[in-house]
Amino acid sequence: MRRAVALSLREVRSYLQDRAELVFSLVLPIAIFALMYGAFGGQSLFNGTAYVVNLDTDGVYSQRLIDRLNAKEELEVSLLTLEQANTKLEGSDILVCAIIPEDFSEKLSTGWPTQIIFKQRGNGGTEGQIVAGMVRAEADRMSQELQAERQVRLALAGYGMGGDQVETTVRNLLRREEESPLIRVTDTTLGGEASLILLFLPGVISMFVLFSVTLGSRAIVEERRKGTLERLLTTQLTVGELYMGKFLSGTLRGFLQTVLLLVLAGVVFSLFSPLAFMTTLVVALIFSAAAAALALVIASVSRTDDQAVGISVFFTMAMVMLGGTFFEIPEGSVLALIGKASINTYVNDAFKTMMVPGSTLSSVSFELGVLLAVTVGCLLLSRVLFRAIQEGG
Repeated sequence: MRRAVALSLREVRSYLQDRAELVFSLVLPIAIFALMYGAFGGQSLFNGTAYVVNLDTDGVYSQRLIDRLNAKEELEVSLLTLEQANTKLEGSDILVCAIIPEDFSEKLSTGWPTQIIFKQRGNGGTEGQIVAGMVRAEADRMSQELQAERQVRLALAGYGMGGDQVETTVRNLLRREEESPLIRVTDTTLGGEASLILLFLPGVISMFVLFSVTLGSRAIVEERRKGTLERLLTTQLTVGELYMGKFLSGTLRGFLQTVLLLVLAGVVFSLFSPLAFMTTLVVALIFSAAAAALALVIASVSRTDDQAVGISVFFTMAMVMLGGTFFEIPEGSVLALIGKASINTYVNDAFKTMMVPGSTLSSVSFELGVLLAVTVGCLLLSRVLFRAIQEGG
């Protein structure tokens, strides 16, 4: 075991001296996360455009609705003609468009019901559905306000109060309620842009650790092809010690990557207490071990360097996509069920949980159990398949 540890430390030193490896495994993930933070930091997680065709060009209520939509920070209103909207929908330049009919204000002023028509291409896309929901919500809010005004007018019909006075009073009351509601909803963000961190950081860490470690399988295949592993066996190293040394070096490489990213995130965003940071490192170490064990499986089944790289890239990308690294997978969907086969699913969930104050290792016991099971299973499989000498050599 001592010789296996010595071999792993020698390989880690070589890794730390390889500038190209360091740029890919340490600098690149930091740069990508910085770009994500620069793109989304300090902003709402959603920003969309509402494409509107206003056929009621001189209407009071249609303009009021457009003004209220424009007042939303997360929404931008783009006015189109009906011809422009149809052309853009046909060319898929836009996916959803709201059409305000020409009698919109007239019907509202007389108390008759009216409607907003949505034209969409396909299902409208995620952004289109969100924007359509925001337009519907604002239209419903206007409808409720107008109904309140009418009810007040009917109630005060015999008291000689003018319609303008009633409208002004009701609007003031509604504005006061909006500014000081009886039920106030408060969002609390801990540690800077916590929602952004929880959304992206676990995926960035797991993706690059898995990618870097599994690509390390190429080095093992290359060493086997060149006879380097065979020469090592002429020393006092046994096949088992050589195998264990490769596993330990892969684990240490992944762990060093994770530690650096977690330290930076902790310092910049104040994510962890000292105890929480130490427990998060336990998750990082187990995940690094699982990635290293998977790399040994890839190295054991690959015959050439290109095979090792191809399998590593395909495997990593599949795990990243199925693990919900950069987009949330709806619970209960087929994709979510398939995603249970991705180790990224479990490590991402574990990291997200540990970034919440008060979380302990017991909070992620299931995820850690899965990662440990993957590690043990892959170690057993790769040990059976592992070869130090090129076949036919």
